Amino acid sequence: MAPGNLSTVTEFIFMGITSDQTFLHLIFLLFLLIYLTAIVGNIVIIIIIIMIKDLHNPMYFFLSNLSFSDLCFCSAVTPKMLYDLLSETKVITFIGCVLQLFFFAMFATIEGYLLSAMAYDRFVAICQPLLYVVIMNRRTRVVLMTVVYFGGIVTAGIHTTSTFSLSFCGSNIINHFYCDIHPLMSLSCSDTYMNKTVVFGIVATLGLFSAAVTLASYVYIFLTIMNIHSFEGRHRAFSTCSSHLSCVGLFYGTVFFMYLRPASSYSVTQEKVVSVFYTMIIPMMNPIIYSLRNREVKEAMAFYVKKLF
Repeated sequence: MAPGNLSTVTEFIFMGITSDQTFLHLIFLLFLLIYLTAIVGNIVIIIIIIMIKDLHNPMYFFLSNLSFSDLCFCSAVTPKMLYDLLSETKVITFIGCVLQLFFFAMFATIEGYLLSAMAYDRFVAICQPLLYVVIMNRRTRVVLMTVVYFGGIVTAGIHTTSTFSLSFCGSNIINHFYCDIHPLMSLSCSDTYMNKTVVFGIVATLGLFSAAVTLASYVYIFLTIMNIHSFEGRHRAFSTCSSHLSCVGLFYGTVFFMYLRPASSYSVTQEKVVSVFYTMIIPMMNPIIYSLRNREVKEAMAFYVKKLF
């Protein structure tokens, strides 16, 4: 791992999502709408959970943290990307790039760990309902969230240090719309083998461990649900997990496609398309999924809409 040469490159220039100027304003309006929907949707979820006492339980405690994570996650990239869509020069300072990568990686990692914590919460609720209040007490929730946020900070620190310990002494043009690991490494004049190995190892180890916790939880949940004799009971038990399962599928499917596919299959265009989905669509979809598929959230939303109008 070569020592970083911080004095050579002082700024980076993004190539952006597309060089085609034909639909640039239309793309800007579409992405702005998606971003505003994500912001409003997640803020509404947080406010509803805070204001409705019936939602002051572990499941919604984790959901409010997921919404907070989504807010920060999409805001680490999207505002700068929207600004750049209408700018002739898409410049970001070296320090700005470091910070963008760190916060992007941190909240992406936090989201993955948080989904695992939510899977464990559902496991306890369905498989050990009589002990749910005892097991998922305030102390347990605080410990879980401390581990989630600490893990996100440490993982993001490793990724950021690994990437910016490289020397950048050639081109400073990033073929992307934000500072991501792969595009930055492709600019380096250092040997990136060890850095790529570190990134792959961390994503594979922690990502697969987090996914394994989620999968194991749902295996036990599924077996428990199958032992429920009444159809109504099975449906009620499964309905409490369906929203979370949808979010898990969206998140892990995208992450594994982005970071664990072979280098030989890497495509810049494909990477940009998946990144848009990852950074904007998922944070927008999570509150929609929970509001449409969760009866308590829907009832709370309907109550406040009636009060407003």
